[in-house]
Amino acid sequence: MRLLIVGGLGGQLAIASKMAMDRGASVTHADGVEMALKILRSGKGADLLMVDVGQPIAELVRRLEMEMIHVPIVACGTATNARAAVDAIRAGAKEYIPLPPDPELIAAVLSAVAEDAKDLIVRDDAMARVVRLADQVAASEASILITGESGTGKEVLARHVHRKSARANKPFIAVNCAAIPDNLLESELFGHEKGAFTGAIARRVGKFEEADGGTLLLDEISEMDFRLQSKLLRAIQERVIDRVGGTKPVPVDIRIIATSNRTLADEVRKGTFREDLLYRLNVVNLKIPPLRERPADIIALAEFFAEKYAKANGMKPKPIGHDARRELVRNRWPGNVRELENCMHRAVLLAMTDEIDADAIRTPDGVKLGEANGPVAGTPATPGGYDQTVRRAAETAEAVTRALVGRTVADVERDLILSTLDHCLGNRTHAANILGISIRTLRNKLKEYSDDGIAVPPPGGAERDVA
Repeated sequence: MRLLIVGGLGGQLAIASKMAMDRGASVTHADGVEMALKILRSGKGADLLMVDVGQPIAELVRRLEMEMIHVPIVACGTATNARAAVDAIRAGAKEYIPLPPDPELIAAVLSAVAEDAKDLIVRDDAMARVVRLADQVAASEASILITGESGTGKEVLARHVHRKSARANKPFIAVNCAAIPDNLLESELFGHEKGAFTGAIARRVGKFEEADGGTLLLDEISEMDFRLQSKLLRAIQERVIDRVGGTKPVPVDIRIIATSNRTLADEVRKGTFREDLLYRLNVVNLKIPPLRERPADIIALAEFFAEKYAKANGMKPKPIGHDARRELVRNRWPGNVRELENCMHRAVLLAMTDEIDADAIRTPDGVKLGEANGPVAGTPATPGGYDQTVRRAAETAEAVTRALVGRTVADVERDLILSTLDHCLGNRTHAANILGISIRTLRNKLKEYSDDGIAVPPPGGAERDVA
């Protein structure tokens, strides 16, 4: 956890800094906005900015956005300075910490940002075999390709490999290749020199240099532009990078981990991914099975999320009832662990009894999971129940077909894309995976809709910070 404190270190802010260090955070200090930007451009990086409300937070947020630097901001100030707290949140700060600092509040903020809750929870043999292989190769310097459906926990496993490696005390830097536009991704990875392009107002170190000595995670690498793949291949082979607009190569010492929810061999056959790059990345392949193929993990994960979100919402943790467990295990979970996490967050909030019952286990649109899944396999149906189910399904299918008549393919496609995106809570990567299209195609469609004045759901989850 890398913490950058912006502002004077006198008094209470110095105490907050010491509390953060006591909890394992690496703390750097900048006396103002300009020095903070200089530190961030230099490659030291930060996972969190803790900023004195006396600093121009709105200006800092504007400058970070202009230079495409994505890092959350927490404002700090005296507990009686309510006006400053409101202004800081409006300016773009994620949270406000009153001073003098409370140790538990500091710990909670650091934990939320560091996402220490992303521990590996493994009960199923299918997942245990993957973790054992990960542990076996973690100490090596081999590049690793982690594959699996969206939401299975590929980044969690990548962080686990980093923690088990000899680079554990060095940076772990993650880049979502699907969430950053192609024209910005090169600068994000390799950095740029001042004046290299419009808006490059100063030299900025990229993620390769920021991860020097540690691990660089290239998340959803299948979405990377083909031209940029050539530059990435050279960086992996030669262990040197060229900043955009630079005149000399810069050596780097990193370990590469890449993830993909697509089969890269198929992408090679399509001509969208370089075969030589695949060989460089796929020294070891860790294939994570979907959640539906690791049923023993479902309840363990559900219990973990139930406790996590009970605490996050100031509620007493509740056990998961027998009927609720049955519904959880029999669900297909197309969104995998990410979908299960969202489901349990809802369940914690909806549970009205002393336990989380089946009534609280619902889909995003409010339907009970049991109703969404249909009758449990092997349970006797009511007389005529099967015939009624078939008849209702046929009537529904006929009604849907009639509703499509007279509409253009483009209109139907638009509604399908927007409905899927809404179902995925705005997560572009998840929606593209369900729709069976690339994230680039999805982005182009959404831009087209937005240009036509059609409301498009904003990015959801981790994508929000980089959209």
